[in-house]
This record gives sequence, structure tokens and C-alpha cells, in this order.
Amino acid sequence: MGFKIAVAGATGNVGREMLSILAERGFPADEVVALASSRSVGKEVSFGDKTLKVKNLENYDFSDTDICLMSAGGSISQKWSPKIGAQGCVVIDNSSAWRYDSEVPLIVPEVNPDAIEGFTKRNIIANPNCSTAQLVVALKPLHDAATIKRVVVSTYQSVSGAGKDGMDELFNQTRAVFVADPIETKKFTKRIAFNVIPHIDVFMEDGYTKEEWKVLAETKKMLDPKIKVTCTAVRVPVFIGHGEAVNLEFEKEITAEEAREILREAPGCLVVDKHEDGGYVTPVECAGEDVTYISRIREDATVENGLAMWVVSDNLRKGAALNAVQIAELLVERNLLKSRATA
Repeated sequence: MGFKIAVAGATGNVGREMLSILAERGFPADEVVALASSRSVGKEVSFGDKTLKVKNLENYDFSDTDICLMSAGGSISQKWSPKIGAQGCVVIDNSSAWRYDSEVPLIVPEVNPDAIEGFTKRNIIANPNCSTAQLVVALKPLHDAATIKRVVVSTYQSVSGAGKDGMDELFNQTRAVFVADPIETKKFTKRIAFNVIPHIDVFMEDGYTKEEWKVLAETKKMLDPKIKVTCTAVRVPVFIGHGEAVNLEFEKEITAEEAREILREAPGCLVVDKHEDGGYVTPVECAGEDVTYISRIREDATVENGLAMWVVSDNLRKGAALNAVQIAELLVERNLLKSRATA
């Protein structure tokens, strides 16, 4: 007997991607339910070769549901995830609502799978921020080999990280540039078409943005609290795929070639690093792919035991939907979840 899965926020970019990935990977689900707010009830979404009609999250009974993949936003998750968990359904939440709760495991399966054992305290598991997810996939094998002391990362984040409204704004502004129409700014603080914006999420008292703080806090929680992390998060006019320029300082000596070999063997990583024109991966090539690509691996002579590299991944997949499904798979693989229908 398979599992019953609910996807909350099924009409959004990430929710639709979750449904697609569940079907692609053949997750052992006997039933999949699409949920959203009352205004989306009755809409249709695709699940493999099937079409699901959206049901209302607010009056859905989770008592016979095994897993809820939650991608409905932080405020919705704050309200509903504890209620869903109390009904015995495990929530895998994509928002930032539970990431920093000490009783909620924050999981990237390639990085800290053993932390999943703690989900029973609240029946909630947190998915990391999209930019953190791809970063720690690349950092984990290098940290195991040479112990990372310090990370300096600059992110180049696509507009899909801001949802459908962000993608629409880039499209509309780009079209306006070419036809000489007025450029309207709604979702972003400045024009995004043919521009970059060094501002994602709200500003904090120390001058960092919340997005930058998320990278710091989540890397420490999942990888090692001793690692020093600083980040500059930048929105770029790309539809899908986040890029990251990463500078690392290690406790032990590690060469660029050693790093390449380590990353080639690491789960979830794919090294494409040729010292020639086009011998690296850009967001265009990573869209629709599951792996985290690492390119431009080189030694940094300005710091002892330093490396620099370029990391790219599809933020809607590994940064959100894929990682959530992988967490669900981990629950099943480790026999931490029994089908309630079977029970």
C-alpha cells in the first residue's frame, strides 16, 4: 500500500513543480491531493498524465494523509502546519516559517540526512532557502575533507525566486524596453530588466538583508555552527536558476584538483570545469535539471588554504520542490513513516 500525499499551494510555481517531480520520480503514492486557498478551488493542475482538481486547504481533513508538501507561504504555514502535524500528517514546509525552530529539522538529504530523526517533535520538517540548498550541497563534501572555516558567497538569483509575479515583471519590463513603453515596477524595488538589484527580502539592523541572513543561519544549522559565513544576495534578470560565486577558506590544505575529484564523487553534484570558452554551466543550462553544477574551481592565493568556485542550480527544483520530495523519499527509505491507510 502506498502513501497519501497532499500538496498545499498546488497552483503556485513550486507547488506545480512538486507535483511534476512526484510523478517523474515515481514516488510511492496511491493518492495525491492538490490543495490551495478558497479562490483556487476547482482549478486544475497536472500530475503526470492525470489532472487534479484543487481542493480547499482550510477545510481539508488530514487525518488519513501521510505527508503534506507545504508551499503556500510562511504565514499560511505558521497557521496550518502545527494543525496538520497534530493530525498525524508530516509537513515538509518550503517556507522560512520553521527553519530556525530548534525542534524542527532543516534538511538537505545529501548534507544532513540523519537530522531527519527529529521530525517527530512537531511532525514538521523544514526545507531550506533556495540559495542555501545548492550552496550546502557543494560545501558538504569539501567540509568533510578539509574543514571549512569561512564562506564568502555572492548570489545571482533568478526572478522565479520571487514567484510568478517576479517572472511576469521581468517579462513585461523586457517587452516594454523593446517597444519603448513605460516601465512599471511592482514586485521589485527597482527595474529588473537589463539590471541587477543587490536587495532580496527586507533589510535588517546590521545592513544585511533577510535573504543574506538566511544563508548564514541555515548553513550553520545544517553544516557546522563554527563556519563563518557572509553573503551578498543579488536579483538578476534571469527567469530560472540561481548562480553563486563562492570563496572558501579551509583549515587544511586542499588543491583545486583535489576539490574537483571530491565533488565529482559527491551526491547531487556535477562538475563541469573546463578552462576554455563555455567550459562552465550557466542558469540556462541548469533549468529543469536536478543536480547542482560546480564550475570555475580554482585556488585563491590571497588566503591560506583558499578556493573559489561557481555554483549553479535550478532554484525551483533543488532549491525547493525537488528537495522537498527527496525529504519525503528519505522518510520512506528510513522506514520513519508508515502508510496510514495500511495501518
